[in-house]
Amino acid sequence: MRRKTVLTSMTVYLLAGMEVFACTNFLVGRNASTDGSVMISYAADSHTLYGELYHWPAAVWPKGAMLDIREWDTGKLLGQIAQVERTYSVVGNMNEHQVAITETTFGGRPELADSTGIMDYGSLIYVALQRSRSAREAIQVMTDLVAAYGYYSGGESFSIADKQEAWIMEMVGKGAGSRGAVWVAIRIPDDCIAAHANQARIRQIPFDDRENCLYAPDVVSFAREKGYFSGKDRDFSFAETYCPYDFGGLRACEARVWAFFRKYDRTMDRYAGFVKGDTGSEPMPLYIRPERKLSVRDVQRGMRDHFEGTDLDMTQDAGAGPYGVPYRWRPMHFTVDGQEYLNERAIATQQTGFVIVPQMRGWLPDALGGILWFGVDDADMAVFNPVYASSLDVPDCYRTGNGDLLSFSWTSAFWIHNWVANMAYHKYRFMIRDIRNLQDEIEGGYEMLLPAIEKAAMEMYERNPDEARLFLTWFGRTNAVQVTERWKKLGEYLLVKYMDGNVKKEENGRFARNPYGQPASPDFPGYDEAFYRSIVESAGERLKAR
Repeated sequence: MRRKTVLTSMTVYLLAGMEVFACTNFLVGRNASTDGSVMISYAADSHTLYGELYHWPAAVWPKGAMLDIREWDTGKLLGQIAQVERTYSVVGNMNEHQVAITETTFGGRPELADSTGIMDYGSLIYVALQRSRSAREAIQVMTDLVAAYGYYSGGESFSIADKQEAWIMEMVGKGAGSRGAVWVAIRIPDDCIAAHANQARIRQIPFDDRENCLYAPDVVSFAREKGYFSGKDRDFSFAETYCPYDFGGLRACEARVWAFFRKYDRTMDRYAGFVKGDTGSEPMPLYIRPERKLSVRDVQRGMRDHFEGTDLDMTQDAGAGPYGVPYRWRPMHFTVDGQEYLNERAIATQQTGFVIVPQMRGWLPDALGGILWFGVDDADMAVFNPVYASSLDVPDCYRTGNGDLLSFSWTSAFWIHNWVANMAYHKYRFMIRDIRNLQDEIEGGYEMLLPAIEKAAMEMYERNPDEARLFLTWFGRTNAVQVTERWKKLGEYLLVKYMDGNVKKEENGRFARNPYGQPASPDFPGYDEAFYRSIVESAGERLKAR
């Protein structure tokens, strides 16, 4: 997710007052998952995005129909393209055939932006989902669209997956007045995991492996024409050519990939210097074989990361305040005594509109196999609720009709979660325990519940597929409404429990009262020793007790 600006990653990282590129994707091959599913993930990070669940019903279109293309980030009308005869149902970033597409923006060389194109990256995703039955077909649709209508956005990495395969495709335009884009797509091996986070990651291209590598015919020759590359094809690197590493691309972007990889490969700490900004050290691979297989909850938890357990841990410096808050308000850099400093950019960040983990399962019919695990706000503060890709509608609490980014609503999941999160920022070390308890209860409950739900849905599907789709639509809607209400109750509980810096006592699941029915005296937790020490160091003699 990004605003319509094309900059190098270093400029993005240091730009005051706004964050232009800010998304994270994980990919998990079917033999790298605990149950044989293919998974990807996406945090749609933006300071101006309202977290909603999109829906396009399947449709048949008359001959000659045209489709308006509006830039996903701004709503600006870019032009029209020819509509196809039949489009597929899409829920969020997944369609009825278990095809899912997500993205992160890397920008790349600013001179390659094309303001005359029609297809922006968001439209590419959602139009391709409406027209594709497989990941390979989606790649074909997307590259055909930019060839025909021009590419409006900056450099982009796409995760494109179906129930069998996961691909990373990277694309960058050719400059003003030049139709199309240069691109390359690499299939992630089935027993591997991958990630990308606003930095181009595909380096060498296996040109002879057309089963696992697809690319624009001019991906190298165009670079030669522009003077970006002069070597042999075997030495060509897409990332080094079109989005070279710089400090920001490593520290703000590759560091997030590293945070994910190191959970599943104990050797990844050898890249610590690289992700801290050493552009001359060995880069990380595009994908790795994990030391153990990943569950859907592993992917969800990975999206909640703030570099915990590393020396980039955001809870461990003074910026975390007295309660270990792993968030930093923008801008991302600051200057003290003429020296420029930075804040880390973690996987979980406060300005997320929605976060998803699409899960594709090839051993089930499409109506049951595709689950879009959907949450609003950032993953750290969200609950991943299962919405089946065959759903005929989306829950009301996930619609824009229940508020927008400038209109608060008590029936909006986005606003309820943001209300709770904005309380937790001020007393994170305490409140996150209560938040985690409810997250674990709800998400763990789905692990127990889904086998029974899918057994019932399969029996319905064998009698009448439409009956199964109605049932799964009801299931997704009911859960979303119930969880939103439970999160509202959580917010009420947190407000009462932690009001005014105190902590209310509890007994048998209720707030304690004294023998006369009045509230029991609360605990006064104060601050930890490290924070008290920082107060003494800054205030000096003024606060000394005489």
